Amino acid sequence: MRQRSLRLVLGLGNPGKKYYFSRHNLGYQVVDKLARDYDVALREEGLLVQLGAGRLQEKEFILAKPMTFMNLSGEAAHYLREKLKICPEEMLVVHDDMDLPFGRLKLVQGGGSGGHKGVASIIDRLGTEQIPRLKIGIGKPIDGDGVSYVLSEFSKEEMEVLPQIIEKAKMAIELILKEGLPKAMSIFNVRARPESRGEGCLK
Repeated sequence: MRQRSLRLVLGLGNPGKKYYFSRHNLGYQVVDKLARDYDVALREEGLLVQLGAGRLQEKEFILAKPMTFMNLSGEAAHYLREKLKICPEEMLVVHDDMDLPFGRLKLVQGGGSGGHKGVASIIDRLGTEQIPRLKIGIGKPIDGDGVSYVLSEFSKEEMEVLPQIIEKAKMAIELILKEGLPKAMSIFNVRARPESRGEGCLK
């Protein structure tokens, strides 16, 4: 089957200043980084989304952030599918992931939600698991309280390396736009060797 080109980058998070720097809002932060670097103005459309169009070389793309809370992200995804006339396979959902170590990136072509409420909402609303995603690891809470953990802010030590992680995520998306998802997966899903600790948390 021919691989569909990426047309929409949808970064997940919760709206409002209160949540912006929380672990659950990594998707927002990646989209905002792309918007700054490619001079994309994100504008609100009704109550569901912010979105804007950009270009990387000859490739046009749309950046978007749901303005719903996380567990209703599917409403924004469904709206964007209908508005832009795109297939789920042409989306890339960017989100945090507790099952990955902090800072590790993983690109997938589909699959279940893994307990992520935003992803679960999108799968339910679009009626398919075949939605490409960029997972960004945030690690697991020590006390097992996942809800409080994802809504909490990063530690001081994590904040120091967060810009590097967001930059790495941006680079992964740029490669998808240029050369497709399989190529990006072959590069960004490879774990660093143990001796390369300086880069290991960013892959």
